[in-house]
Amino acid sequence: MKKQAEVATDGFLFLGNHVALDFLNTRPVLDGTSVELLPDFDALLRWFQAAGLLSGTDVAHLKIRGRESAQSRRTVEAFRGLRETLRRALLTWEADGTVPGATVRDLNRLMARHPMRTRLKLNKTGPHMELWFEPRESEDLFAPLAYHAANLFAHADHNRVRKCASCVGHFHDTSKKGTRRWCSMQLCGNRVKVASYAARQRDREA
Repeated sequence: MKKQAEVATDGFLFLGNHVALDFLNTRPVLDGTSVELLPDFDALLRWFQAAGLLSGTDVAHLKIRGRESAQSRRTVEAFRGLRETLRRALLTWEADGTVPGATVRDLNRLMARHPMRTRLKLNKTGPHMELWFEPRESEDLFAPLAYHAANLFAHADHNRVRKCASCVGHFHDTSKKGTRRWCSMQLCGNRVKVASYAARQRDREA
């Protein structure tokens, strides 16, 4: 899973501190206009690679099997539908800590059909367990996303998962104080501060 190292990678925003929230943020509002960052299958694959969920080899394989196919178009539509379902569920969960039953059923159905697996691997420090999935078909991409969305609801503190105070972006506040308000200081924080400063200056002049 990609960690928050920068605001944008390959045209996608990574500021949520959680892969499920970064997926949710693939439909941002920029300059007052909703922008779809997943218009087609190639864009979906680019997001998965940028998020660290697919290798370049996996992307090449899925492009060959799925480009311009009816299945890949249905997959993109299904992912966008899941994104908006998660957005509605997340707003409810952020508000009162409850996850809609329909969302639980949807995620359980996806995880049953497209499960994540575990395997033992060796590295320089010794053996360790890792999660993995085998992306043979376009629909296999649901495996990591459904898993991480379920993991967010099960393990994150809903009081620290928030919608940005200035835009539609969501983030997991992992700061020590837990007082983060904006998706990113670069995007919204500085803009709000500049606007507040300008407003104070106008008030003084008035």
